[in-house]
Amino acid sequence: MITMRAVIEVPMFDSRAALPWPVEPLAPGSWLVLNADCADRQIGLFVAASANRIDVASPGGRYEVVDALLAEELLIVAGGVQVGDTRTGTTVVPGCCSGLADWREWAQLFTGGSPWLGHDPGPEVEVVGDDLRVWQDGSSNRHRGHWADRRVDLPSGALAPLLMRVQRDLVGFLDALAEWAARAGLGQRGTALVKAVDQSLAITAPLDLLAS
Repeated sequence: MITMRAVIEVPMFDSRAALPWPVEPLAPGSWLVLNADCADRQIGLFVAASANRIDVASPGGRYEVVDALLAEELLIVAGGVQVGDTRTGTTVVPGCCSGLADWREWAQLFTGGSPWLGHDPGPEVEVVGDDLRVWQDGSSNRHRGHWADRRVDLPSGALAPLLMRVQRDLVGFLDALAEWAARAGLGQRGTALVKAVDQSLAITAPLDLLAS
């Protein structure tokens, strides 16, 4: 079975800084899948990752972190869409500098375009007959080295329902984020945070799948 999941890359946090809420202890460089089933520690990790490169006012508690996020014109968090094949156990992950907001780039395939999936090693989508071949390394060296031949093949007709599933997962995550914010006592800050995440990541806006 082919899967597409919205993910963020876990950053390296400053070991000297205390995070204002519990977070899932995932290794830096690993991937956190976002959906309605995310637990509080996973949601806390997402919010902390979103604020990781933002200046936070002292004393750096939960209110200051959320206020810093709300002061940003656009929230940026590393990630994107992870494509997997459960039959082969192969997974292709977003490349360096890809952001979760780029998940809609995949819709360009419906109009003959090609999504930008990050670089190093430069994931790339190749059209092969009626299939889409998603390479982890889209360069001329794809058949050599660490990423040799890592790819996932999916029928073109499967793309629309898979992208709609990604959007449903992100909408479900927004609901989980709202519930987490309420439990964290963020009040109106929590409501504003959910809105900011939705707008920055273009989650609930209509998904234009022209060929679906």
